[in-house]
Amino acid sequence: MKKIILSTLILTALYSCKKEGQKTDTDTAADSTSVNQNSNSETAVYIPKELSPENVGQHLAKNNDTLYVTNFFATWCGPCMKEIPSFKDKMQKLEGKPVKFTFVNLDDKSEWDTAVKDFVVQNNLGRNVVLLDGQKLDQNFFTNNFKQWDGGSIPFTFMRKGDKTDEYLGMMTEDVLNSKIDAFLK
Repeated sequence: MKKIILSTLILTALYSCKKEGQKTDTDTAADSTSVNQNSNSETAVYIPKELSPENVGQHLAKNNDTLYVTNFFATWCGPCMKEIPSFKDKMQKLEGKPVKFTFVNLDDKSEWDTAVKDFVVQNNLGRNVVLLDGQKLDQNFFTNNFKQWDGGSIPFTFMRKGDKTDEYLGMMTEDVLNSKIDAFLK
């Protein structure tokens, strides 16, 4: 019963964000110590990669000298789509640095091969997007991985480098993104 209530709350919160015209796609690459950039030929192939909540939790817990920037988003979320260009700009500026950007897509599974795919191809993010089925999330996922985020709204960005973490709920401006990343890289 708790899972049904939690799932309903998560879906309600996720759908409360205004749908926008842009779409997303997901595809993930092996972890690396530098920002991944995709060539046009690589993004032409869409191979969705679904991760379990446990695998996402393992990604969030990585504790080394790489800065992991993990953004939870959906293609129908207006604020999510508005902040993506800032993330893409920062990815380009940090190419070759020990920074790994991952976008965790929370769209409904029925959108993975349409809206999500279109978004990933249009934004050349095939190696940086993973799919997470919101139906598989329970409260333990949030309490085990975050200090503040309860899954009630998106966008949400989590950063980790070593033992240092940062959580940001809501749309992140380019200035805020730059200052947070710069603080980790000092």
